[in-house]
Amino acid sequence: MIRFGIIGTNQITEQFIQAGQQLEDFKLEAVYSRTEERAQAFASKYGASAIYTDLETMAQSDKIDAVYIASPNSYHSEQAVRCMKHGKHVLCEKPIASNVKELQQMIAAAQEHGVVLMEAMKSTLMPNFQAVQDNLHKLGKIRKYFASYCQYSSRYDAYKAGNVMNAFMPAFSNGGLMDLGVYCLYPMVVLFGKPDGVQANAVMLESGVDGEGSMIARYGEMEGVIMYSKITPSSLPSEIQGEAGYMVIDKISQPHSVQIHYRDGSVEDLTRPQVNETMMYETRAFIDLIKSGKQQSEVNTFANSLTVMELMDEARKQIGLVYPADL
Repeated sequence: MIRFGIIGTNQITEQFIQAGQQLEDFKLEAVYSRTEERAQAFASKYGASAIYTDLETMAQSDKIDAVYIASPNSYHSEQAVRCMKHGKHVLCEKPIASNVKELQQMIAAAQEHGVVLMEAMKSTLMPNFQAVQDNLHKLGKIRKYFASYCQYSSRYDAYKAGNVMNAFMPAFSNGGLMDLGVYCLYPMVVLFGKPDGVQANAVMLESGVDGEGSMIARYGEMEGVIMYSKITPSSLPSEIQGEAGYMVIDKISQPHSVQIHYRDGSVEDLTRPQVNETMMYETRAFIDLIKSGKQQSEVNTFANSLTVMELMDEARKQIGLVYPADL
């Protein structure tokens, strides 16, 4: 049984717990929140036996083996390093850090203290992403990777009314690229490695973060094209285009359907069965790493997370997006 503590009492944390409860070796043991009332309410709802309002105390606790971090992006690195110093394994929400420097500190802490560190990029650990990987060769020479994730933020109306919430505040290392663009970048890096270079563009909001943007990645004989937005909606699927046909992925952040459309007009459905609580796959992978004694995932590797963070650092440099964490 792997006993978890959680940092962050929000919707994504609830989804994580519900997914973890599908696994027989997952146990929610502790909840951290800045307020005791919030921690107690969350713990009572999900059956956690301990609550903490002091992170250091939870990190030192012998009641937990691992920590799931779903706090604002700017807190990830400091919280993860603190927990790893006390021997706790860390599953950290995407983006795993604010920048490359923070991520390097996290990886160093994991290696020094012999614990697992994994970025919680769920899509690359889902069965339908495995279907993408297993069938790429059927496309022939690949010429384009196109990924789109555009979702009108529920907090954007508040922003336009003058209430700037965390999702649009640079102090929390937020914005369109970090919150949604990362879902497009990570699969690209897992599938095709590090590009030769990137060109980025964005629409900047008055609060100082990017509302929407795009990136072009250069890969020699192919290119990667990425579109993301927190201020416009879209249902556009993603594609991988080859000379023999194109692969359609319904939702790059959470692939449920994968098909190949061949040049002759035939269609091959590659879709695999998946559970509804899709965070179960990353949680299963994380627990398996702990039990096997390995320090990093074979998919969401340190190298892949570093490459994605390097690309986002470069993109932010090009669009002029600076976080307090960068200074």
